[in-house]
Amino acid sequence: MREGVRLLIESAPDLELVAMCGDYGSLLRAVDQHEPDVVVTDIRMPPAASDEGIRAAEELRATHPRLGVLVLSAYAEPAYALRLLEGGSAGRAYLLKDRVADGDQLLDAIRAVASGGSVIDPRVVETLVTAQAKRKASRLDRLTPRELEVLGEIAQGKNNAAIASALFLSERAVEKHINAIFGKLGLSRERDTNRRVRAALLYLDERAAGSERR
Repeated sequence: MREGVRLLIESAPDLELVAMCGDYGSLLRAVDQHEPDVVVTDIRMPPAASDEGIRAAEELRATHPRLGVLVLSAYAEPAYALRLLEGGSAGRAYLLKDRVADGDQLLDAIRAVASGGSVIDPRVVETLVTAQAKRKASRLDRLTPRELEVLGEIAQGKNNAAIASALFLSERAVEKHINAIFGKLGLSRERDTNRRVRAALLYLDERAAGSERR
């Protein structure tokens, strides 16, 4: 793969290859030494062969903010792509390795990040869109941030006075938030004790499901 990328870059008259590296440490040292416009890196490389390419991109954003980084991966991993773009999309690209077979796509991506552009492989975008479409809507999405905070306190078994103290609210305000929570969660026809328990269970269940999805 590395040799294929080298040949492609050397075939482009407007590009110059200044270094080739085999691991995370040598990559960072080469950037300091040569100050290139773009780094093309595998997502995994020694020493651990895990996420070194993404970590390098994160570190280089801080140490060399104008440097473009193109990450190559064997898999359409949305989580890695999102990490790559966390600090901004400018000068970042995420492509699948089979794009190397189409030399023009890889070279165009290098040119794009060199000028501050961004390129994300269409298959990664498709995976992101599909995952979002399949995501089960949560009833908690109906609540405001403050209502979620109040519900979180309910889930800890606190009464209204304790919730008011924890969130710096009046007890009357807490009561209003709780009534709104019950209504939005469809718990308006039960005794208050049952509603609090059911709301707490729903909160804990949805939070646990969200953690599993992540």
